[in-house]
Amino acid sequence: MAKPPAKDPIADEAPHVAADLKFEAALAELETIVQNMEGGNLSLEDSITAYRRGSALLAHCQRQLNDAERKIQILDDGVLRDFDPLNGDAR
Repeated sequence: MAKPPAKDPIADEAPHVAADLKFEAALAELETIVQNMEGGNLSLEDSITAYRRGSALLAHCQRQLNDAERKIQILDDGVLRDFDPLNGDAR
């Protein structure tokens, strides 16, 4: 019988980010975390906790940006078209 996949202890302990946390608030918190970590004044345990929180906030911000990209539309000759971020043009 196959063994179940091993759990990732870091992912399991990553701090949860509330789905309704606004992008700007998440980004501000992430910037503060980066500044604190770069300052070098955190203990090892605090650095690990900050890294986990920062990773969760980064993923949250990336999801929000991806959602926003899908919502952007361009008015092209009176017709709304979806914005294609890869080409920088309407689809």
